[in-house]
Amino acid sequence: MLPVPTGIRALSRRDFLLRRLMPVAGIAATLPALRTTASAAGPGAAAAGQGAATRPASPEDGPFRLEPLPYPEDALAPVIDAETMSIHHGRHHAGYVRALNQAVAGLTVPASVEALIADLAIVPAAVRTAVRNNGGGHANHAFFWSIMTRPDRSPPPSGALLDAINASCGSLEQMKRNFTSAALTRFGSGWAWLIVRPDGGLTCTSTPNQDSPLMGDTFVDAPGTPILGLDVWEHAYYLNYRNRRADYVEAFFRVVDWNEVARRYRDARR
Repeated sequence: MLPVPTGIRALSRRDFLLRRLMPVAGIAATLPALRTTASAAGPGAAAAGQGAATRPASPEDGPFRLEPLPYPEDALAPVIDAETMSIHHGRHHAGYVRALNQAVAGLTVPASVEALIADLAIVPAAVRTAVRNNGGGHANHAFFWSIMTRPDRSPPPSGALLDAINASCGSLEQMKRNFTSAALTRFGSGWAWLIVRPDGGLTCTSTPNQDSPLMGDTFVDAPGTPILGLDVWEHAYYLNYRNRRADYVEAFFRVVDWNEVARRYRDARR
């Protein structure tokens, strides 16, 4: 058998991620407007922008934006390498934003994507799947970037967050084991989460595809407000870790920004 040139192998590893982008579906712009009253915002919307101002969308200039990463692309290396960050944010996350803006063209939507996905039941049926997939992808990725920092820079959890972890999980180490189990047992693509349940306790859980705990019990098994999350789609780790999801999950705790997790926990309890 003839050897495969090294250049082809390198290209195929990169293309593995690029070819998994979700295709953008064209959506008609004549659908009815979404209701956006505070009473209709659904579970978890208080922490996700309930009552935010609304504005019309258009295919050329949609209401949702891809914000820059909060740190340089190489800031999380070696846990997450710069090339993965570039592709993950600039191609995958960007693709969800573009497709979401197409899906809501002609609708009046909340300014917050979190408020939008927290009330999927009022989204017109014709675009509900597109909003669920792409709105979830946008919200989940924006959340993901925000709860990470440079490796080994964040102090461990303390105060009210640590008390809540101990009360719900037994200890920080047990919470990490529960979170790791949720990440490793999620079949196929999805997310692992530490959430604040509606009763105020904490739970480690997972969701398939781009579902979010914010979507409520109509759409997910464990609804709540996420305060920690990990993308376990292969595009999030394949360049560096190949198929070794367990190594990726273990390394993730080195870049968790526990101060941001604590802030989100405080906001979820208000």
